[in-house]
Amino acid sequence: MDSKGGLHMKQYELTVLIRPDLESNLEAPLAKVRELVLGAGGSITSEDNWSKKKLQYSIKKEDFAVYVYFEVVLPADAPLKISNALNISDDVIRYLLVKVDEKGRKLMAEAKAREASRQTEE
Repeated sequence: MDSKGGLHMKQYELTVLIRPDLESNLEAPLAKVRELVLGAGGSITSEDNWSKKKLQYSIKKEDFAVYVYFEVVLPADAPLKISNALNISDDVIRYLLVKVDEKGRKLMAEAKAREASRQTEE
């Protein structure tokens, strides 16, 4: 619990690989993923469709997948619930749910800012 009496929320990155035959009707499987996140008490801060890409190796007899990336904020018990649901989903052939490295993100942002200031000075 945080100081306001709510659950402690953490930032995560969720990348979902959706079956390529669903590319024409992508909204239905994406709605299921969104519903999982929101139903687990989380929120989606950003969503990015990376389109259909060739896989490096076959997964569940598929050579292609539609990649969709989400930035989400979740309570502590939500990752397990989401993982369990995605593991049995027919639409999702693979997923990756990882906690965001806040220190790493901050260092990358600072490095980009330094590089931008160097370029403006030149």
